[in-house]
Amino acid sequence: MISKLYGAVLLALITPCVIVAQTDDKIIRDSLFVYEVQETVEPDKVLHAEPLYIDLIRDLGARKGEREWNVGFGLTDKNKYDEYTALVEYEWAPINRLGLEVELPFSMYYSNSDAKAPASALNSLKMAAQYSFFVSQKYKTSMAIGYIHEFELPTFRDYGPSKLVTGNVYNPFFVAAKRWGNNFHTLLYTGPQFAHHFDNGHVETTWQINSNFHYMIPGTRNFIGVEFNKELYDGDFDMTIRPQMRVGVTEQLLVGIVTGIPISRENERFSSFLRLIYEPKH
Repeated sequence: MISKLYGAVLLALITPCVIVAQTDDKIIRDSLFVYEVQETVEPDKVLHAEPLYIDLIRDLGARKGEREWNVGFGLTDKNKYDEYTALVEYEWAPINRLGLEVELPFSMYYSNSDAKAPASALNSLKMAAQYSFFVSQKYKTSMAIGYIHEFELPTFRDYGPSKLVTGNVYNPFFVAAKRWGNNFHTLLYTGPQFAHHFDNGHVETTWQINSNFHYMIPGTRNFIGVEFNKELYDGDFDMTIRPQMRVGVTEQLLVGIVTGIPISRENERFSSFLRLIYEPKH
């Protein structure tokens, strides 16, 4: 009886110590990871979780020499046809806080009804720049402005008789991000998009408001989170909720998985997206 009582008391005394030790270890590992990203290299930089669907041109507070390759694949159910998307992009930082990007986005379509599907295409040549004008480790906050320019290209079947460039898309944007503690991240990405189509001369204006919330697993670059991709066009409001997760496969290779859930199914139903991220050492 005494031995059992002694064992119970010992277990009660040890258990809180084990929990505290595990908690302390998690805090230490997480603090070391944040320190590695922020403190070991100049200039200042704040660790932020980057959304996977509407991604940034480069990390906020980018440091000279950083670079990254992205390959993405997506599938969207567009009610009367399926849209398969793919992209290849390269982003780099030629100087501190400035990120540049070149992207090639493809779209391919397959009809699942009697309706005619759009023609497949290399949609555009996309070029972009982003400058982080505010980086504060004290407030764990970063802000940036940027610009994306797209040269719209003809569909594959129109190559030859069609013009080489069929339009331009102008997209200035603003980004603000804050980390709460070491693990919770919020980010706002917003700006107008002006699409100028040469065939009719019209300019279509769409406002994008993308808000994001992520939780980064302590001591890693892995996270779970959600994007709220919102658009305002000609008085119509659309929003797609995109739960997502990012997992590190190796030190340089990350995999991002995204699911799209539209709040209205007038244009599309569910979608999925996979992003492969490769960051060479620098």
